[in-house]
Amino acid sequence: MSSFRHNAGFGKRIEYSIIAQMLKEGMDVYVPLVDDNGIDAVVRREDGRFVEVQIKARSKDVNPGDEALFAGIRHEWRPNYWFVFYAEGVRCKEDDDEPTPMTWVMSSKEFLNESYCNKKGKNVGLRTIWFNGRKKGVSYAKKEFDKYRVKALSDRISQQDPDKNEEIS
Repeated sequence: MSSFRHNAGFGKRIEYSIIAQMLKEGMDVYVPLVDDNGIDAVVRREDGRFVEVQIKARSKDVNPGDEALFAGIRHEWRPNYWFVFYAEGVRCKEDDDEPTPMTWVMSSKEFLNESYCNKKGKNVGLRTIWFNGRKKGVSYAKKEFDKYRVKALSDRISQQDPDKNEEIS
C-alpha cells in the first residue's frame, strides 16, 4: 500500500474507530453522510440534548515534532460542540520508551481558548493547536493539556456540558 493511500485513509479509519468507541460506551451516535459543516458525528445525550462532534487524527507517520499538531482548522464558537483529537505517535512523558495513542476532548470554547489564530502563512486566519512538545528528539504530551485527555469519551461528551466553560479569551 502506498504512503499516500495510508495517509489519505488514516483519518477516516480513526474517525470510525472513535465512533465505534462512542457506541461501545453506550452513546447514541448518528453519522452524517456529508461532513460539510465540521460534524463527523452527532450524539444524543441522556438529557435529550444533541451535541456535535468533530474528530481530528494524526498518525505516527508525520514529520518529527508534529505528532500532535492540528493546524489549519476553521472554527468559530459553536454551542453543543465537541472536538476529539487523536494522536498515535506521542509519549505520555519525556522519559517513556514508546508512544501511546492519546485522545483529547475539548469543547468549542476550550479549543478557542487553547488554540491560536495563525497571523501569517498559508493558514492565516485559521486555528492551530499543538498538544506535544519535543526534547532530545522525542515528542511528549504537554502537561497543560492533561485536563482534556480522556480514556472514556463518554466522560466528557455524555457527562459534561460543552457550553459550561470559561469565557472565550
